[in-house]
Amino acid sequence: MNIQQHKNATTTPHRRAYIQSSPLPTSALAVELGVSKDTIRCWRRHNTVDDYSHTAHQLQTRLTPAQEIVVTALRTTLWLPLDELLVVGVH
Repeated sequence: MNIQQHKNATTTPHRRAYIQSSPLPTSALAVELGVSKDTIRCWRRHNTVDDYSHTAHQLQTRLTPAQEIVVTALRTTLWLPLDELLVVGVH
């Protein structure tokens, strides 16, 4: 199984499970594991030890819906990345 952690994650799934099951107070557990109290509180609230997706739910785009349809059609037809598609559109 390929586990991909968030690049700034301070804990592993194993440590998160330990945080969730530990009877120690938040401050003592934070000192023991070398993380902030907020990290301990965060993982005690979670129901799972997995990272959530950090992909944006809505992409910031400046294209109109019509432009987006054209770009999508061109990319699927020509199989070009966006930067190359820009060069094709300029010439």
